[in-house]
Amino acid sequence: MKKLFLSLVIVSVLILLQACQINDPNNRHNYNPDNTAPSSPTGIQVLNGDNVVDLTWDRNRENDLAGYNIYYSTAYYGKYTLIGSSPTNAYTDNSAENGVLNYYAVTAYDQSGNESDLSKDVVYATPRPEGFNELIFDFRQFPNTSGYLFSNYSVVNYQQADFFFDNDSGSYYVDVWNDTKILDDGATTDIYDIPFAPESGWSTSNDAKAIVGHTYIVWTKDNHFAKIRVKNILTDRIVFDWAYQLVKGETQLKPKTKGTFNNPRINLIRNSD
Repeated sequence: MKKLFLSLVIVSVLILLQACQINDPNNRHNYNPDNTAPSSPTGIQVLNGDNVVDLTWDRNRENDLAGYNIYYSTAYYGKYTLIGSSPTNAYTDNSAENGVLNYYAVTAYDQSGNESDLSKDVVYATPRPEGFNELIFDFRQFPNTSGYLFSNYSVVNYQQADFFFDNDSGSYYVDVWNDTKILDDGATTDIYDIPFAPESGWSTSNDAKAIVGHTYIVWTKDNHFAKIRVKNILTDRIVFDWAYQLVKGETQLKPKTKGTFNNPRINLIRNSD
């Protein structure tokens, strides 16, 4: 009786297996697991702002792509810590601090949980304060409100200012003192267009002609770099946006990708702080 029962069980199992093969002609239940990670993201770009860094990169093409992880480090070859994830090829680091240099890297992961190596683009940012629609007046008429001091983020008397506005008989200028340099970097669409302070091309005089839509780089007497973009000019005033780098001697105003290294980075930390 026991032999008969065992035979019936074996026959039932065989019938069930055969039915599964009929219903699953591609034998999908015997598939090999996906252990192939996506390729590392490329084309990383950053937009440096005020206590914020916006990152974008080229979209991966894998069909099973699930998203991206974003990491930061204090050095390119340092320890990278996970700060967030994104389903798209963009991320905003709202925890960035003004005056603090961080390197960024991105990985891609698929629906099976496979994660790529870190991106190799050399991407870093040092966020800095900025302001919009600031207003100063002609120093000949309103000396106490004609200049701007970046270190205090404030309108000041032209004698204390990093730069000031000058209406010289209908010709408009952005003026600086002898210990400060200025450069007209040309027409721009917004304050973010100029990524770095230049190495040369500084004005040989203490002024630059003020033109609406132009961005000017200022090298202050205490070795800080700043930029202003003129938005409007009236006979007695000028309206501008500005950005100021807190780190002395740092030329980053809105850094972009600086290239790639072939060697892999080290010490990936996958848990966020």
